[in-house]
Amino acid sequence: MGLLTTAAPVWAQKVKSVPFSYQPEQGADRYDSRVPVKTLPLAAGSGFIILAHQANGGYAVERYDQALKKQWEATLPVAPGETVEAFGMGPEQAWVVLHHKDESDQNLTLHPVNLRNGQLGPPVVLVAAPARDRRPGVAISPDGTHLLAFAYQTREEQIRTLNATLFDQKLNKVLSRTYDFRATREFFSPNVLVANDGAQLVTMLSDGMSKLTVRRYPATPDLPTQATPVPVLGVPVGGIFGGRTIRIRDARFKLLPDGQLYAAALVADYDSGELTGLKVVRFDFDKNDIKLSDEVPFDAPYLAAVGQATGAPAPKRLEDIYLADLLLTPEKNLVVLAERHYEEGGPELPVHAREIHAFGYNSFARPSWHKLIAKDQTAPAVDSYTGIGFRAAVFNEEIQLVTLETLAGKSDLYLRHLPALGGVASPPQRLKLNVADDKQLAYVKDFTAWLGPKTIIGISRPSKRSAALQLDRVELK
Repeated sequence: MGLLTTAAPVWAQKVKSVPFSYQPEQGADRYDSRVPVKTLPLAAGSGFIILAHQANGGYAVERYDQALKKQWEATLPVAPGETVEAFGMGPEQAWVVLHHKDESDQNLTLHPVNLRNGQLGPPVVLVAAPARDRRPGVAISPDGTHLLAFAYQTREEQIRTLNATLFDQKLNKVLSRTYDFRATREFFSPNVLVANDGAQLVTMLSDGMSKLTVRRYPATPDLPTQATPVPVLGVPVGGIFGGRTIRIRDARFKLLPDGQLYAAALVADYDSGELTGLKVVRFDFDKNDIKLSDEVPFDAPYLAAVGQATGAPAPKRLEDIYLADLLLTPEKNLVVLAERHYEEGGPELPVHAREIHAFGYNSFARPSWHKLIAKDQTAPAVDSYTGIGFRAAVFNEEIQLVTLETLAGKSDLYLRHLPALGGVASPPQRLKLNVADDKQLAYVKDFTAWLGPKTIIGISRPSKRSAALQLDRVELK
């Protein structure tokens, strides 16, 4: 189970707040935002940039220093038929990718912003496709040195190929490549990730939603007379077990700081829909090796622990559980976070987020602990999922979790420390922002970020009497 440790007690002091203008997203992005992270810390804790949605429908990239002084603002008008597809950052530029669609065509266009002075560079069309085709996609490497844009080619709803272009940090084209799936005759769901060295990892859920498969394409162009070697690693996490057909219900792939690709999968009984457990995989292409963890079963003892954590009778089955994040510490301890969230049943009704399910794995990808963190969050429809859930960050061998909750009659942001060894979470610590508790916009978690282990940035509304949001910096002592 690992060493049981608890974090040293700390207290928070709100250092500074400044006014902040924000317009909630509309349409499908209210429920499934394409840009869930809108604050990006700059190198060495020197400040941060924000992607702000303004009242006129446009967007702005804003840079702030550590003291919340705005250093520049770059305004990006968004035309009818355009939406934000991605927000990222390279060593020298911020990147805002807009999706444009009209009656005949669609494209993804990148607008670069100079990090030093906020000057907008010439827009770059990354990929174009007919309007009738599937929406193109974009991926950014974890360090922001590579960007990949891709378009789908389909036949009768089945994906046949992906046509991709890789760019470097200065938006020069590195290569163009086609990922060919024509030999894959069954239904599958592909996605593309880009490693820091420019390698492309095409991830797939295949074999009737029972197998996790990854293809790795190199960062070098294909040779005209020689086929490019494409290593493939795959592992079944579903199948027939004890007469039950088990399939993948939810899966998440993520490139983590050790350079390896990790995946987590919630699996379920195909006939009943009942979630049966969690499986974790580490793909190591350098060693041509796969580490498949033992399953964490959602059995009777697990369900009893859920009831104990929430103070309610043990549920008969887990429902509305979704994977949220995979986090890796410097000692290669992995923490997988899932969360229960759901809607009441209508576009104007509240949404809810309940307990966090945390799972710890050691450096050999073996389960070492699991923890249930109870919380009771309800957000009005105007907040949608931007006002509930949590934000997490890794510092040394500890995870920090920030949530919006009302505890002991105080509505506020709360911080928990979760050691990667042992998983004994600290009691929630109030950040003393006094977040308004009403049916109006009060907190937007998309902007929550850490400038370091003791400096947290957030957007909140502190008073029921005011409709104004503020940008906050909280120092932990």
